[in-house]
Amino acid sequence: MPLMMRSLLLVSGAFKENLDEAFTCNADLVIVDTDAPVDCLARRPQNGGPQLYIRVHELDSGLTDADLADFIAARPDGILLPKASGGADIQQLSTKLRVQEAQHGLPDGAIAIIAMASETPAALLSGASYAGASARLTGLAWGAENLARAINAQSIYDASGHYTDVAHLARTTILLAASNAGIAAIDAAYPDWHDLEGLEADCIKARRDGFSAKLAIHPAQIPIINAVFGKDVKS
Repeated sequence: MPLMMRSLLLVSGAFKENLDEAFTCNADLVIVDTDAPVDCLARRPQNGGPQLYIRVHELDSGLTDADLADFIAARPDGILLPKASGGADIQQLSTKLRVQEAQHGLPDGAIAIIAMASETPAALLSGASYAGASARLTGLAWGAENLARAINAQSIYDASGHYTDVAHLARTTILLAASNAGIAAIDAAYPDWHDLEGLEADCIKARRDGFSAKLAIHPAQIPIINAVFGKDVKS
């Protein structure tokens, strides 16, 4: 588990400049999609740089094995699993990682897992199953956009711009599931990266409620996230 996990920056790897900025913006974790060139990932800073996670395709896509085969050579610190439906998914991914680690000469358990655990109805009904699923599992993150599509909701925001009841339920469920499993609860990204004042208020609320880290969609968000979530975090 990372010594400090406050900020997790989501970045498309399609453009080298995105990766260069991501690796130098002081994010604790950089989460890269599978469109990233493997050789660019290998050039990330090794000392004092961020942890590197790869966002693979969901398990039922049929593409996860190919993602792992392509990217384990880059020796990532972890995998972000989208659309996780419960502890059984974590166990399945852990088994796949164990095979890849053996093939690439990595220690068993070297690669951690963070799960996006609120993107389907099944996921929200399986929160308790993450406890004890795998020692690799270091955090649960939430985001309700995919959940809204899954249940045919028009939006995760009401007319005043606040989360709908379903989004609130997803947020609360992931917070409780992570606490029950003894791992990090990771808050959803704040959607407007220009609005730093709104981001700070959102971070303060999340920290108050028990979240220990937050997703980010732009390097400009990292300093505020680190400041708010680093107040009581010990390395």
